[in-house]
Amino acid sequence: MSQHAEQAAAFVLHSRPYRETSLLVDFFTLEYGRISAVARGARRSGSARRFTLQPFQSLHVSWSGRHELKNLSQAEVPQVMPQPVGKALLCGLYANELLQRLLQPADPHPHLYLYYTYLIQELQQSTDLEGALRTFERQLLENMGYGIALSHCLPDHYYQYDVQQGMIEVAADSASYTGECLLAIAEDRYERVEVKRAAKRLMREALASLLGAKPLKSRELFMKTRRTA
Repeated sequence: MSQHAEQAAAFVLHSRPYRETSLLVDFFTLEYGRISAVARGARRSGSARRFTLQPFQSLHVSWSGRHELKNLSQAEVPQVMPQPVGKALLCGLYANELLQRLLQPADPHPHLYLYYTYLIQELQQSTDLEGALRTFERQLLENMGYGIALSHCLPDHYYQYDVQQGMIEVAADSASYTGECLLAIAEDRYERVEVKRAAKRLMREALASLLGAKPLKSRELFMKTRRTA
């Protein structure tokens, strides 16, 4: 594992208090994958790091340390990015939680990092939240080695998802996916409502076996927000 990194491109996934004045921060980095580091003194009054180490903000970070938990030495904001709000914020928290739960430490996924960057840009603009989130979920599965082959599907046939076999052809029923929708998902074409619904259900099915029984906090927050709206 790297003992030292300088100006690594990164996003904050999550941070929490550590001891009296510090933060324990999980980063998703371009070159090193998911990295955890201690930001010493970040909780002190007047510390610039309190405002720098925010989710959804592109950063350049430096750290040192030979163990899994690093010591953060520097964090810079190359360009201030607007924070997502409302539904976009909840989508961002969900994406961050997926990365925290599913990625192994120090396992680089540069291709996925680019899709995550694209997702954050879409969340900040609040243009096509669902389409961007489904694309990110699909790329996350692909980069982890659990990609779902869809290009073989026939438009007028019906399929269901199997964890071991992927998409298998079945008779049409209320729980099946149309080949037409699956082909649209394969090309990230989410203009139609039925494609968005199918993609959301398919990604949830595929991710469930990887996430296990522990519920996602971001999903619980979304449900709570919807009930109180």
